[in-house]
Amino acid sequence: MPETTRKPIITVETITNLENGDLHELCDATEVAIEDGGGFGWLKPPARKLLEDYWRGVMLIPERVLIVGRVDGVVASSCQIVRPPKNNEAQKFTCQLTTFFVAPWARGHGLAPGMLDEAEAFSRSEGFKTITLDVRATQDSAIRRYEGAGFTRFGTHPKYALVDGDYIPGYYYFKEIK
Repeated sequence: MPETTRKPIITVETITNLENGDLHELCDATEVAIEDGGGFGWLKPPARKLLEDYWRGVMLIPERVLIVGRVDGVVASSCQIVRPPKNNEAQKFTCQLTTFFVAPWARGHGLAPGMLDEAEAFSRSEGFKTITLDVRATQDSAIRRYEGAGFTRFGTHPKYALVDGDYIPGYYYFKEIK
């Protein structure tokens, strides 16, 4: 009898607390993403305690909203929506998409588009009119994903990041939410 390949169960959700093994799985996924070059600023995985403290801190900051993607129930990706500070009335219509990554072992299952859809849906539900983001120029896959999702590049920072002694440009994007 031929062997059938089971399709993994993919879910994406906005979470308000880290349940059971979520913190451990989130740290594992973060570490492999950093090692693969997509560590939202980190170049090498930090000490595990620092990473755990970072994610616990995200959950404590009211302006930050954590979105996670799972493959068969295991956390494999995340991003955050950052609300503007309350004293910034002039820009209260816009939020920022940040710390977006998918663990290398989970790529190709549709997590990235699902994460973007969830981020946009959440932002729309909160009344935001635009989403902004920034990305290293070397992250070609992420750039294609953002541009394919309708984000418009509006700027370049020639010295956005310093990696192994070399400056890497960064790109800035926005998208109107309809």
